[in-house]
Amino acid sequence: MEIDEAPQKVDIAARIVTPGTAITNDPAFMRGHGTFSEHDTTYSSVAGVVERINKLVSVRPLKQRYSGEIGDIIVGRITEVASKRWRVDVNSRQDGVLLLSSINLPGGIQRRKSESDELQMRTFFAEGDLVFAEVQSYFADGALSLHTRSIQYGKLRNGTLVTAFPQLVPRSRSHFHTLPCGVDVVLGVNGYIWVSKHVPASKVEANAELIYSDKNEPISDDEREVIARVANCIQLLNRMYVKITDTSIIFAYDASVAHPVKDLLKHDVAVELAHNVMVYLEQQG
Repeated sequence: MEIDEAPQKVDIAARIVTPGTAITNDPAFMRGHGTFSEHDTTYSSVAGVVERINKLVSVRPLKQRYSGEIGDIIVGRITEVASKRWRVDVNSRQDGVLLLSSINLPGGIQRRKSESDELQMRTFFAEGDLVFAEVQSYFADGALSLHTRSIQYGKLRNGTLVTAFPQLVPRSRSHFHTLPCGVDVVLGVNGYIWVSKHVPASKVEANAELIYSDKNEPISDDEREVIARVANCIQLLNRMYVKITDTSIIFAYDASVAHPVKDLLKHDVAVELAHNVMVYLEQQG
């Protein structure tokens, strides 16, 4: 890795840097993640964006694995059914853990989980199932502890999974959105995004068995096309490195109507739509 010769003064304004780029030679600044020091000068050790918090200077990588925080809303895939727990792929350095004691039983019954519940664990979640959950704590080894103790969390059905860069999905008050086009989107901050047919919450609440059902609702051809269009819009936003929010998805969907679904991932179409979305987002402030 080549290291830039340190200039007399280096601006610490937010900018994209590559490994070996000089950030500052001012000894008043402390170096944070993504930096190293040599000859009294702080350099970038990764490709990313320079960030400054008071006197702390760090570099946020452009691409990185998901690093969870308590309260994060995530989408994960069950990889293993173990003793009183499920292991969940959450797009992080290690799998998350969903304890049997951290789920709701069918019907919303609140009681201690028994041995019979442990024997029926695969009727709740089996290998390959997708789950909508929240991070509630960390284990001693750094693994995320998840829970689904809410009617809005649980098994995901009736849709398709889209994978994006985690840093493009900002944390917000709500990560479950029903779009005007009639599909539901779950924006997992870990970069896993679920796009599915809209099912009213009242229908799920009325039939408790739907929480852990493996059967999809009937999905018409028109609904499949809308789901595919939304999924392709998310993929092109990810490819063009545009923030993925409900607003950007809705605008990308509206702008994409003039193009066939299969053409949305062509480079020229993706560049055009992503540019229009970025201009719209800038105008919205």
